[in-house]
Amino acid sequence: MSDTAPAPAQPAPANPTRLQLLVAFTIISVSGFGGVLYWSRRMMVDERKWMTAEEFNEAYALCNFLPGPNIVNFAVVFGRRFGGTAGALLALLGLLGPPVTIVIGCGLLYARFGNIDVLQRIFAAVAAAAAGLTISTTLKMLQPLLKERFGQPHVMAFAAFAAVGIMRWPLYWVLAVLIPLSIAWAWGRGPR
Repeated sequence: MSDTAPAPAQPAPANPTRLQLLVAFTIISVSGFGGVLYWSRRMMVDERKWMTAEEFNEAYALCNFLPGPNIVNFAVVFGRRFGGTAGALLALLGLLGPPVTIVIGCGLLYARFGNIDVLQRIFAAVAAAAAGLTISTTLKMLQPLLKERFGQPHVMAFAAFAAVGIMRWPLYWVLAVLIPLSIAWAWGRGPR
């Protein structure tokens, strides 16, 4: 018999309220210079634990398939899941409201002061930081896939990378082939 008691199980986080959706997506939008995918995953999976890494990847994959900006689609899907239509609208407002306001202000300032040399160097540094965040998020999103036994998801991921990243084929043509092929493959295997 051991003297240590088992650690109590952590309670599952509560679903976000509509106000929490608005606040979370507002924080994501003002944090995400150069893109908000990193901040979305960090907020939803790592900090608030409203989704698992697998759920985030699945929702984001769906949003990649839908027309329009992926992260906007994600805000609508996530907001609708937890807050209905009002939740979707609030998540969308939180995601788009602050950046639109900031960009209009920056656009006015850039029109006036855009030729200043130091400003051009700042833009180059921000672009490098955004590239680093994209690489970091990609590596985090790969983790659930690497835990699985080698199979269809790995083959499809490699095929997409090879076709778009190496052979430079147009993304839409690659998706037009890989999506039906992936569905047919999964359909043929049946339920797991």
